[in-house]
Amino acid sequence: MQKDEQILEISNLNVSVNNKIIIKDLNLSIKRGEIHAIMGKNGSGKSTLAKVISGHPLYQVDKGKIFFNNKDITYEEPDFRAHAGIFLGFQYPVEVPGVSNIDFLRSAYNSKKHQIGEETLDPLAFFELVSKEIQKVNINSTFLNRSLNEGFSGGEKKKNEILQMSVLQSELCILDEIDSGLDVDALKDISKSINTFHNSQNSIVLITHYQKLIDYIQPDYVHIMHKGNIKISGDKNLALQIDKYGYDNFV
Repeated sequence: MQKDEQILEISNLNVSVNNKIIIKDLNLSIKRGEIHAIMGKNGSGKSTLAKVISGHPLYQVDKGKIFFNNKDITYEEPDFRAHAGIFLGFQYPVEVPGVSNIDFLRSAYNSKKHQIGEETLDPLAFFELVSKEIQKVNINSTFLNRSLNEGFSGGEKKKNEILQMSVLQSELCILDEIDSGLDVDALKDISKSINTFHNSQNSIVLITHYQKLIDYIQPDYVHIMHKGNIKISGDKNLALQIDKYGYDNFV
């Protein structure tokens, strides 16, 4: 796959939930290797867009199309999209008592490999793989044997999301407010891990309210959402203007 080829194409997307329109006539194109940041006030539709791309069943696509790697995934199931290479990092990762982190990671990894016809890994081989990945994310190896996210701090939960993304080698990574609830040091750490993961073969979508994350990750494009649509797009300097003047001056 070549850098600069289209990885995500959203055309005239209209989405509703409980007969209420949330997203209206939205268009977005993302090429392989790009980082896009989506900003906007609460209720502007940012998180809804992330969930719709990943296939959340609560939201109804009334009109429009979503293409991933030139394949129409508009009505595909979430597991199909995940196996195809789409990853959604949650703002509030769920705790799963009784399921160890390493068992969860191995199940997700092997499920994806099985679906695409590649070799799965036994526990020992997978441990070798994940041991390399945790070093990139700066997670202590003891976290692998703890229950998934149970008792984790906010920063640890977000690191765990990045670890999942890295282990699965996802092609399109949508990170919904990955900076939420993080102190300055944790934000720097998370940003460094995202930058380490990013390369010419994957693309990242950052959903955020804050300029600081954009300072650390440096997106190619910044989009401002308002009332379910992208109202204005620009480079990273657009985020600086938003930080200085607020959203109302742009929407």
